[in-house]
Amino acid sequence: MVRTVESIKASVEELARREQAFARVLDRIGHPEPRASDRGSQTLLRTIVGQQVSVAAARSMWNKLTARYGDPVDLGALSKASDEELRQAGLSRQKAGYARSLASLVLNGELDLEALPGDDEEAIALLTKVKGIGRWSAEIYLLFAEGRPDAFPAGDLAVQIEIGKLLGLPERPSEKQLRELAEAWRPHRGAAAVLAWHSYNSEVI
Repeated sequence: MVRTVESIKASVEELARREQAFARVLDRIGHPEPRASDRGSQTLLRTIVGQQVSVAAARSMWNKLTARYGDPVDLGALSKASDEELRQAGLSRQKAGYARSLASLVLNGELDLEALPGDDEEAIALLTKVKGIGRWSAEIYLLFAEGRPDAFPAGDLAVQIEIGKLLGLPERPSEKQLRELAEAWRPHRGAAAVLAWHSYNSEVI
């Protein structure tokens, strides 16, 4: 769990007990802040809107979309909208298809975001039925919207770079290698990712 001060503190301190590299991060820059997103379709829709664009561009697109389809966005209206109508609301043809895919799966009950399977892999399999939602996006959703403590976005470039550096590896680990390394951190792998971002961002700043 990384959604509260208490939960993230407990998880990273357990990681620090198991791995000296994480203990050094805590000594150097302190504990990361808790991170949380809302559960539900609006968070996944925001993910789709924000793909491969700047934060400012994503905010502008989201404002156009909500101005036309409400806030929260009306999935029924979205599912029936044409590419042209969604283009006027700020979405590219590709993102329009992704948005309609999400709306359709939620509306027909195939994707119940209030009752995802408890098993993370099963939940990821369901989430990735949405066009435009890959494994990384699904894991980020489980980590921050569902608060699942062991959801681990091993495909994240910053996480790979920073954990590789913290562990003194000769090169950035692949997603497969990172998942193997992270087995020793269960069930706190989500906190390991948050701690890696915390360290990475401190270096960037």
